[in-house]
Amino acid sequence: MTRIYVGNLSRETTETELGAALTAGGRTVAKVMLKRDGDSGVSRGFAFVDMGSPEEAAGAIASLNGTQLGGRTIKVAAAKELPGPRTSWREAAGETGGRGRPRW
Repeated sequence: MTRIYVGNLSRETTETELGAALTAGGRTVAKVMLKRDGDSGVSRGFAFVDMGSPEEAAGAIASLNGTQLGGRTIKVAAAKELPGPRTSWREAAGETGGRGRPRW
């Protein structure tokens, strides 16, 4: 685990500001991915950050979760893996049409 989730960010928090907070203590940040609204470009209030090593990711979680950044209490946790892409809605529904009963 080298990717972490940082949530409850202020809309004004920048990638640079977040990276600076995470590198405090000598940690290495490989990439900051601040999620933005596709239409307006405004921050959605969370980011994913690739840390230099699993130990640095664990250190960032331990030291920054529940601290203040930009006037807000941030949440820092291990990023969760999403399931792979689905090929169709039938696969997403388990080929049953949903709710456990056949479509036909």
